[in-house]
Amino acid sequence: MSEPSAVERVIDAYCAAWNEPDRARRREMLSAVWRAEATYTDPTAHVAGVDQLVAHIEKVLARRPGARVVRTSAVDAHHGFVRFAWRVVQADGTLLPEGIDFAEVDNDGAIRGVVGFFGPLAAR
Repeated sequence: MSEPSAVERVIDAYCAAWNEPDRARRREMLSAVWRAEATYTDPTAHVAGVDQLVAHIEKVLARRPGARVVRTSAVDAHHGFVRFAWRVVQADGTLLPEGIDFAEVDNDGAIRGVVGFFGPLAAR
């Protein structure tokens, strides 16, 4: 197995922050990979900056104690854009539908923004 690329390490650190129950540690983890002005958007939220993302993740964790976000695909990247699939595994092992995130990463490898979608695309 080959070593993970720099962008894979950034995405894995970002995903790990979604699993961190300690607010201070979560903030530290995100600060290492998240630009100060970066935004996070999904169907339920739009937040800007590390502090708002830390707070949003805290709300998500409170709704699903013990659940974990797991990256389920390779990290596909080109021209500063990234996509990867993930899913939530509930504390009892129940798998929620897979989601997909699209991110923009700057030349220094930090995340400038993430747009997330939940579940599979509906058939036409």
